[in-house]
Amino acid sequence: MKVGLVSPYDYTHAGGVTEHVRHLAHWLRRLGHEVRVFAPSSRRQAEYEIPDFYRIGRVFPIPGNASVARITLSFHLARRVREILDREQFDVLHFHEPLVPGLPLTLLPWAHAPQVGTFHAFARSNIGYHYGRPILRGYVSHLDATIAVSVPARDFIRRYFPQLEPRVVPNGVDVDRFRPGLVPIRHLRDDRVNVLFVGRLEKRKGLGDLIQAYRYLRSRVPRSRLIVAGDGPLRGMVESLCSRYRLEDVVLAGYVPDQVLPRFYGTADIFCSPATGRESFGVVLLEAMASRLPVVVTEIPGYLSVVEPGVDSLTVRPKSPVALGEALTVLARDPLLRARLAEAGYIKAQTYAWPVVAAQVLEVYREAQRVHAARLCPPAQVPA
Repeated sequence: MKVGLVSPYDYTHAGGVTEHVRHLAHWLRRLGHEVRVFAPSSRRQAEYEIPDFYRIGRVFPIPGNASVARITLSFHLARRVREILDREQFDVLHFHEPLVPGLPLTLLPWAHAPQVGTFHAFARSNIGYHYGRPILRGYVSHLDATIAVSVPARDFIRRYFPQLEPRVVPNGVDVDRFRPGLVPIRHLRDDRVNVLFVGRLEKRKGLGDLIQAYRYLRSRVPRSRLIVAGDGPLRGMVESLCSRYRLEDVVLAGYVPDQVLPRFYGTADIFCSPATGRESFGVVLLEAMASRLPVVVTEIPGYLSVVEPGVDSLTVRPKSPVALGEALTVLARDPLLRARLAEAGYIKAQTYAWPVVAAQVLEVYREAQRVHAARLCPPAQVPA
């Protein structure tokens, strides 16, 4: 097939949907398909630097869902979009977050190929979906098949558009990149128990709770260390907390390049993700599990769609730093429990490997083609 992947988000800025699109494009190509990617970009030269990439629109940071979405609001590019679609003649167009303003809503009405939409997000509510339903229903009608990355993401979008019946196809993990036995970060691999956090430093990731939990852990397991891989607007707050509580064993690694990140997992003994909500899935959990790490996570719907408490993880209620500290302490003191949870997680992660996920996505593409063909040539009605 010739497949067009459409993302509303800045393709040259790190983000969950962007990484999903990048990996999906890679694996579809490895399976023999031709892929083009459409997305806005804050880097003007991206179209010349990235193979088979169309840069559509400038990027504007828009606050939303307790984060910042970097999307395009350049609606005047419809003519260029039509020219590209006419030239490429895609067999399938795959929209990621198809109802996000900007690029997806620009392309949806002009595409004549079968169209698939993947819904990634989860939240308690969405004002845009609520008030925009009368308009967005028209855009939804263009989709021939839909995907949700988790059951919570599926239920969230169906709350506003019950006519949709998305198939749950999870995010994938690159089990070749994230695997046990990688060379650790040398200066961080000693006799300490290393707890790793990976993610953007923003409120919904719960890093403030993790700092408090680490205080609890450190008072009971002095030979421990917290490693924070990521950057973001709350870095100053984290530095202030560490200074106030004299937590000298917190390593703020900042932004970690993709090629180095797997080694951070290989340096850790425990992975912790204390998000407070609004996570539809949990790719970082899969990365940790594929690296054969035990995980401690909060009991939010997106995470509980991935882990099985007591089997491959320990879980606590969100915003419960003491309970989080207790769980970390239990694992830090019990290497056999760490090994048992890690092995169960490692086995589970293999079922989320990208070749498996890409094959499921291709099944949805074929379904979209059948639905689209039926729309163009509906079965003849037999007279009564």
